[in-house]
Amino acid sequence: MKPVWIIDDDRSIRWVFEKALAREGIAFKTFAAASEAMAAIAAAPPQVVVSDIRMPDASGLELLQTLKQRYPQLPVIIMTAYSDLDSAVASFQGGAFEYLAKPFDVDHAVELIRRAMHQSLRVDDETESEKAAPEILGQAASMQEVFRAIGRLSQSQAIVLITGESGTGKELVARALHRHSPRAAKPFIAINTAAVPKDLLESELFGHERGAFTGAQSMRRGRFEQADGGTLFLDEIGDMPADLQTRLLRVLSEGQFYRVGGHQPIKANVRVIAATHQDLEQRVKQGLFRDDLFHRINVIRLRLPSLRERREDIPLLAKHFLQKSAKELGVEAKRLSNAAMKYLSTQDFPGNVRQLENLCHWLTVMAPGQNIDVKDLPADLRAESPAQETDWLSALHKEVERALSRGELGIMDELTRQFEKALIAKALAHTGGRRIEAASLLGLGRNTLTRKIQELGLEDKPDKTD
Repeated sequence: MKPVWIIDDDRSIRWVFEKALAREGIAFKTFAAASEAMAAIAAAPPQVVVSDIRMPDASGLELLQTLKQRYPQLPVIIMTAYSDLDSAVASFQGGAFEYLAKPFDVDHAVELIRRAMHQSLRVDDETESEKAAPEILGQAASMQEVFRAIGRLSQSQAIVLITGESGTGKELVARALHRHSPRAAKPFIAINTAAVPKDLLESELFGHERGAFTGAQSMRRGRFEQADGGTLFLDEIGDMPADLQTRLLRVLSEGQFYRVGGHQPIKANVRVIAATHQDLEQRVKQGLFRDDLFHRINVIRLRLPSLRERREDIPLLAKHFLQKSAKELGVEAKRLSNAAMKYLSTQDFPGNVRQLENLCHWLTVMAPGQNIDVKDLPADLRAESPAQETDWLSALHKEVERALSRGELGIMDELTRQFEKALIAKALAHTGGRRIEAASLLGLGRNTLTRKIQELGLEDKPDKTD
């Protein structure tokens, strides 16, 4: 684990932290000036920084600003005297992890450091997981086109609109666009505009000043400020309320915004990526989405295919999600039989990739053995076979079982005759009796079809000239 850094020009404060952290078994380094810490940070950044606000060479707030630019996820605790409290809180609330008022209780200070360490370690784990795990999986041609688009957009700052059904992975694509962009070192901030109540969404996006409304006891930065220099992902933008659409259009047009209750413009140095499962053109026609905002965000559009459009990817995704779930639960990964994999590949998956991932997690927890067969799949999934094994094939199975139980002979010939009769009768009905067209649809020659019509007693209807 990386050490905690204590930065304070007061030797007695450093001594108190040294004793307290050593007693708790927490690795640490101490510095008497911000310049000393900045000189050392390039070699190995710390886990947490605790810094005084007033120091001779550079203030703690200046240090905080520099650290947040270079290491946006690094928790920084600012120490301040009571006389500095109001100005300090107003200045660094948006960037500091927390403040520690002097004189402080040592146990409280250690607890605060532990909280900051916990957050820092969690961020480190998430970052490592992102590096280790594949961003998006897909071998289908439609997904390869998405990958090529991400590559082509790697140096672009243009607004991107991602469309596709729910569960197709729109946020994953947005994160990939950010990760492969010049803004990769800056924050990626996501907000689902449909999930936030209308009366809170404006504050969530743009922040608010202290006293802007009842309950606003302190200034709060919104998502646009949190994403400064990075990427803001606006999910389900098609559901955004009309008045917020107007504010968003103004921000995108002017490049600046105001906090709720604020009077000072704030520059919006943010790349916007939007996503929706809605048909925005239709919503524009219905008056539910601003036409000018649609044209502002519809600069580059990426459409994500549904899972039923890329069925060849289902085995790849299923194996990946089974391994992922097993790792999360600390168990051995389960395996799908060929029959189960083939069965899953026939499903429509209206919930798309998210539904498949949830299914694999269910199987990891609920399937009785390591090898998963069709019978181990959830009952509701087995009842929804698409074109349909549970319809004509299951009926055929039952008919064979009944014939066998009755001791009938020649089952193959009789069922084959019924099967061919049904196929030919339906094909002729579909073509209006035109035999050449029906033969082509069935994959038969004209003469073969004519012979079978005679054998099966389907001569009632006269042949129509093609």
